Amino acid sequence: MACPICSKPTNPEYRPFCSKRCADVDLGKWLNGSYRVPGEAPEDIDQAIDELEAELERRARDLH
Repeated sequence: MACPICSKPTNPEYRPFCSKRCADVDLGKWLNGSYRVPGEAPEDIDQAIDELEAELERRARDLH
C-alpha cells in the first residue's frame, strides 16, 4: 500500500501514511477545507431539523 500523500510505502505506525509528516499534511487538508464530503446543505436548517424529527416520530409510532 502506498502513502496517499507522497506514494512511498506505508509505515504500520502511521498507516495509511508513511510518516507523521504525511499524516499531518492530510489532517491539515481536512482542517483547512481542502477535503470535503459532497452534499447539499438545506437552505433552512431549522425546517430540515423539524422534518427529521417528524419523520423519527412517525417511524417510532409505526414500530408500536
